[in-house]
Amino acid sequence: MDTLTTLAFVIGLLSGVLSAVPVGPINVTILNEGGRRGFRWAFMIGLGATVMEFLYCSAGFAGFSRLFASHWVEAALQTVSVLLLLFLGIKYLRLHDVPHEGRAERVIEEKLHPHTAFMTGFLRALANPGVLLFWIVASSLFLAHGWIEDSWAGKAACVAGVTAGLFLWFTALSYAATHAHRRLSATGLIRLSQISGALLLLVAAGLLVRLVRLLLRG
Repeated sequence: MDTLTTLAFVIGLLSGVLSAVPVGPINVTILNEGGRRGFRWAFMIGLGATVMEFLYCSAGFAGFSRLFASHWVEAALQTVSVLLLLFLGIKYLRLHDVPHEGRAERVIEEKLHPHTAFMTGFLRALANPGVLLFWIVASSLFLAHGWIEDSWAGKAACVAGVTAGLFLWFTALSYAATHAHRRLSATGLIRLSQISGALLLLVAAGLLVRLVRLLLRG
């Protein structure tokens, strides 16, 4: 594995963990089910969610082409990325309550009736198409800044890193929910979400500085 491929994997790994940390239906389900039904059940929920997010992430990266021949196109894509990071950062930083189950999740589960932990995690991730949008924007961000190569090898390494990051987070959360349930709660997840929000705002600030420099050069 060469240096650029390794870098793409590491970027994907960090992105996968950072995207999975904010409190949401998957994390809350793992927390509740882990304490009630044990590690294996919680682990399978996380595995199902990981597989679905892998599909969303792959679709996001595969559907994105290199569009940065013009500085103005590059600047526009970077602007969208900065705005998304600002939105998510502020949203997570201001989070004080655990989000309730969404209508899409209720409808899908009522129609398909998942009977296994794996399918529960898979369908709950499927019911959040915003994940696909997030990875489409993330791919544009990584390519616009040259963090990963615009090649199948670079994209594949990044997607592999994202998948590994998601798997590691959900596995760690399943273990913590099972063996440290009294010390881990929804409040703890909210605090982790707030930390994630602060990190996203820091990244957005750095990208904003780079965007201004790009516009000045253009």
